[in-house]
Amino acid sequence: MSDLEYCEAQEIFTQFLQQENLDQYVAHMPKCLKPFEDVLDQAMVEAYEDQSSSSTAHLFLQQILYRINRLKLFWYDDLENYTNEDSEFLHSIRKKIATAWQAWEAQNIDLSALKGLDIEAALRERAAEDLNPELSQAGAFYRNDMSPVGYRQLLAIASLDGLVEASQLSRVIGGVGNEIQTMLTKILFEEYGGAKLERKHTSFFSAMLKELGMDPTPEAYFDIVPWEVLANINHSFTVSERKKYFLRYIGSLLYFEISVPAAFQHYKIAGERLGLSEKAIGYWDIHIKEDLRHGQWMLNEVALPLITRYQDSAWEIVMGYDQQRSLSTRAGLAIAKSVQQAENA
Repeated sequence: MSDLEYCEAQEIFTQFLQQENLDQYVAHMPKCLKPFEDVLDQAMVEAYEDQSSSSTAHLFLQQILYRINRLKLFWYDDLENYTNEDSEFLHSIRKKIATAWQAWEAQNIDLSALKGLDIEAALRERAAEDLNPELSQAGAFYRNDMSPVGYRQLLAIASLDGLVEASQLSRVIGGVGNEIQTMLTKILFEEYGGAKLERKHTSFFSAMLKELGMDPTPEAYFDIVPWEVLANINHSFTVSERKKYFLRYIGSLLYFEISVPAAFQHYKIAGERLGLSEKAIGYWDIHIKEDLRHGQWMLNEVALPLITRYQDSAWEIVMGYDQQRSLSTRAGLAIAKSVQQAENA
């Protein structure tokens, strides 16, 4: 499948999103679907069945999936943009891609091994490893060698999630009140700056972009985001939107909160070396400080109590943790590659 064919299919999909009464339209105009669906089907073969696993196909599929998923969040834009948020057609496309993609992602997971673990010991061991990991090659590059060009590339890619971060957490805290729900709400409250806009984490990211003369509009740099990063974001939608995946989501969030301080330390040091103001590196700094606390809360006040509550299914917390670690590692490598390409351009 050529880049041009993928581009044309993206344009058709954009028209679908903007089509009034989309479900009625596709029901009465089935021929209009064929060009898009032919490309979609071929992309799924190239991404999830062929051994080459085309990166272009992955990018196309993750972009389509993201554009459907993001309708679950409100962006304070034109209300007409949400006219198809409940479209059965869009839901079918989302399910079709997500089902094949999640099966492809899970093909190397050994469920029998997970089910045989001492869950508490496994989580404590993983948390200790990811809280203080060895310095990676990419981490050393960020700290010592990344230029302002590379730093801007890093922020451009990270902005897709950084300007709406923690939004998926808001999807899982509704329902019956208990100690676990209360702790998750407390973490969300801190992520949202204690209801003060200037302290909201996304505000720190926006300030960082503005100081560097970059566009703080959400999704401004969507087209340069690697598929591996999009997959990371889409995975958060997948595990947060379905209550059956709640334990997997908790494992995923636990990994994020545990691993972020070490990763963001590299970016903070890079920003200091490049002479950025405290305001411009405040996003990294606040995460380093708060997520050290959030990681311990997630482990001791959320994950461990859930082991007792869901003894037969608690292994899914480890599954969620391990899968998020894999997805984040892959995304991190893709970001480092893109940053280095920008440096060399």
